[in-house]
Amino acid sequence: MSKTDKFYRVLFTALALYLVFLLLRYPSLSLEYASTGLNLWFVKMVPTLLPFMILSSIMIRMNLTEGFVSLLHPLLHRIFGTSKNGSYTITMGFLCGFPMGARIVGELYESGKLSREESAKLLYFCNNIGPIYFLSYVVPTLAIEKPLIPLLIMYGIPLLYGVILFHAPLLRHVTIPLSAAKHGNSLQKCDTSAVEQSPSQPRRMPLLTAIDASVLSGLLGIARLGGYMVFFNLLNIAFVPFRHVNMEFLNVYRCILEITSGIDYSGQSFFYPILILLPFGGFSCIAQTYSMIRQTDLSIRPYIFHKTIQTAITAVCYFLLSIF
Repeated sequence: MSKTDKFYRVLFTALALYLVFLLLRYPSLSLEYASTGLNLWFVKMVPTLLPFMILSSIMIRMNLTEGFVSLLHPLLHRIFGTSKNGSYTITMGFLCGFPMGARIVGELYESGKLSREESAKLLYFCNNIGPIYFLSYVVPTLAIEKPLIPLLIMYGIPLLYGVILFHAPLLRHVTIPLSAAKHGNSLQKCDTSAVEQSPSQPRRMPLLTAIDASVLSGLLGIARLGGYMVFFNLLNIAFVPFRHVNMEFLNVYRCILEITSGIDYSGQSFFYPILILLPFGGFSCIAQTYSMIRQTDLSIRPYIFHKTIQTAITAVCYFLLSIF
């Protein structure tokens, strides 16, 4: 075992012991944090995400995605150069919201309907906070009276970023990580047109079989999201023993951990930082994204890199907006 591995092992063991101590020392507070995460998951995520998860999985298993996006594909193909399944990912990713973008990319890539290159590029800009979540939760919580400009910034930046990703050759080396492929997909090195013109499409599932598989897959996926929300909400307990920690620091910490509970705790007092951190989504969102693509050879590291860039661009936009 290398010195680096030993260091990380000791570090993570110490953190685990510290968290166990805090859970035993502050049982009521631990229960409150866990209940907050579980309640937000059940009230906000299950009703808004689970139906889309099941429906999208049915469409993928029955090879209906290309027909679903046939009207929008000519426009999206002209703008991004995507295949039909790539256009479907953009459409559903932006409409349904996080983490549907990552889930759809993972399912389409694993089923051989997207190339590795296109899957990676789509992952980096199609996995965002959904408009339903933004309008029904963020807007009333922050008391945003004119949501049009925040909406344009939140969705305009990733859309323009996606155009750059698909059309800027210089970004290729940061778009597709150089890692050994562990996914036996024959389309890994194909371009988007190769996927679109491929004569051998995966076998279409019968309706009832597709529904059954999609329901089970959706329930497993939404249960994972609930577990991540509970776990990352519990991490809010880390600074409880330090009574003189700056409140602004705690608000940033909470939002970076789990954006939904961070908004719930911080509210209107943290208006601009929350809007800036929405594209990043927090460590909980990153972990959930990883869970959606972990069966493939797509890497989470470049995803974090591109999300950080989009967050920085968002910060610049709001800074300029506050000046002018």
